[in-house]
Amino acid sequence: RGITERARAAQARMIFAEGDDPRVLRAAVMYQRSGFGNALVVGRQHDVAAKLEAAGMGDAVQELEVVNAANTDHLDAYKSFLFERLQRKGFDNADIHRLATRDRHVFSALMLAHGHGDGLVTGVTRKSAHVMGLLNHVFDADAEHGAAGVTALLHKGRIVLIADTLVHEWPEAEDLANIAERAADVARDFGLEPRVAFVSFSTFGYPVSERAEKLALAPKVLDARGVDFEYEGEMTVDVALNTKAQAHYPFSRLTGPANILVVPARHSASISVKLMQEMAGATVIGPILSGVDQSIQICASVSTATDILNMAVLAACKASEGTSRHG
Repeated sequence: RGITERARAAQARMIFAEGDDPRVLRAAVMYQRSGFGNALVVGRQHDVAAKLEAAGMGDAVQELEVVNAANTDHLDAYKSFLFERLQRKGFDNADIHRLATRDRHVFSALMLAHGHGDGLVTGVTRKSAHVMGLLNHVFDADAEHGAAGVTALLHKGRIVLIADTLVHEWPEAEDLANIAERAADVARDFGLEPRVAFVSFSTFGYPVSERAEKLALAPKVLDARGVDFEYEGEMTVDVALNTKAQAHYPFSRLTGPANILVVPARHSASISVKLMQEMAGATVIGPILSGVDQSIQICASVSTATDILNMAVLAACKASEGTSRHG
């Protein structure tokens, strides 16, 4: 089944963390009216009502469930959970109270952690690194625990995933192998059979570079793990994506163009995505947070309401999988 069909079948209760942003509210209304499930909007009731009215959607206030620290019955449980996680990290009870009651990202994550929603969409109003820091108060969504960000590029009828665009700053060979596995999970969610290329400015040892060494080691890590998808590296982007260029390397294990590019570091991932977006007009979906049991999607600050809706649909698909897989 397609992503939209799977999301509609899941009927996920989707938490929209930033209920004071008109784009988020429009996406929440579209999510609910499109039959994907219930939209739970985090915000103050009067603020949400005023923003909906200003956006010409005043009638939708009766449809959405507006949730906040003042109207929940679960605040004490949320604070106890948070204190248990953060008490040895320099947080006292006053800090915990402020986080749980005043930060919508933390409050939304606490809702999700306690099963009071099935998926979470956030990140529109803050930079992704800041949002990730807040989410990590509640979940283990960092590099140490195997999380990764995967961004999908849609261009000329082709889908290519780039990773890690969110979590790992300077991944080592083991990390790169983890990133490849997380990206393979996302590829399968898109209905793709994963084909991973570890990309660099060198191809199979030429030119020689210390910088490229970890990209050459990552496939050996996957060899030891016995994963069930194609992978190869290190190689330049043209060799990864171009069949004619690949023909010069008959020993390569790739049977066709890669659909996943694992890049050396987060900065190169970000540069690659933005270059494709600005110069080639590629459609960008993500970054998609993979490797965390809960279904969380972090939107870009430039997201439109439709972009946010698309991320909610992806979150609903993942929520429907439960915790049987990592990503």
